[in-house]
Amino acid sequence: MGSRTVLQLVACFLLVTVGSEVQKEISLECREFLYMGTAPRGLENRSLKKICQRYNGKARYITLYDTVGHIPVYSAYTFKRSDGSKKVDVPWMFEPQLSKDSDSGEMQQFPQDYLPGSFSDSQAVLEDYSNIVEFERGHLNPDEHQAHPDDKAATYTLTNVVPQVREFNIGHWKRHEHIIRRRLNNYCRGRAYIVTGVTTSGRMVRRHNIDRVAIPTYLWSAYCCIDYDRNAPFEERSKFPAFASHGLNEKEGSEVLEMSVGQLEEFLKRNTFVDKKFQIFFDNCKPNDGIMSG
Repeated sequence: MGSRTVLQLVACFLLVTVGSEVQKEISLECREFLYMGTAPRGLENRSLKKICQRYNGKARYITLYDTVGHIPVYSAYTFKRSDGSKKVDVPWMFEPQLSKDSDSGEMQQFPQDYLPGSFSDSQAVLEDYSNIVEFERGHLNPDEHQAHPDDKAATYTLTNVVPQVREFNIGHWKRHEHIIRRRLNNYCRGRAYIVTGVTTSGRMVRRHNIDRVAIPTYLWSAYCCIDYDRNAPFEERSKFPAFASHGLNEKEGSEVLEMSVGQLEEFLKRNTFVDKKFQIFFDNCKPNDGIMSG
């Protein structure tokens, strides 16, 4: 039996929370993080909210967030060439857009004293991760795939992290993030679009005997770069314009397997609630004459 999951990737018509206003269309400033401005398509679910992650006055990436499981089911972002350095001393942030008590359209630092209880109804809070030894806060949009300090800082929101087994987080998955960064640094000439997500099976992190945060079974990722180095070594060139991967979120047997995007989509169809039309990238990231990646 495949793992059952809350993951239900949605098409562009999913309601988008921007500021205090719920909109039916993804704003133009957020579409730049999606190949051809198109979100992954699948099935709609009321508990999934698409967030335009804003920080310091600018949109940074998009997250599809599960307000019941209190985790992102994917983050979609554009890769920025970098040396892989990490942003230090960044405070963890939360997403006011998910709360009815706030009209702020930007992520904010957790307050030192009091956070209204209603905020924890729709998203994870620091307490959910404070006393769990087995898991760490694992980024879906990792700071090492960003270059500008503000872009790096914007990845440190709990709406962009999931409970990741420590050994997997600092081991196989971290090495995979390095591999993708080096590959795109060296061979992607244009813009690279990345979607990184999870599947779940019902396991939860509990706090005060209450289910709080869904634990991913698998982490998966896919990238699309249609403007790449055609003279790259075959072993690298064969992984363009698009390639994908998944890894088991466990201490053992957690090697990250690389595969075609189509193979990942078939895997997710077997292990999630996505429908038969599930597609991560518009037209499967097929280059079209006259269309560049921007």
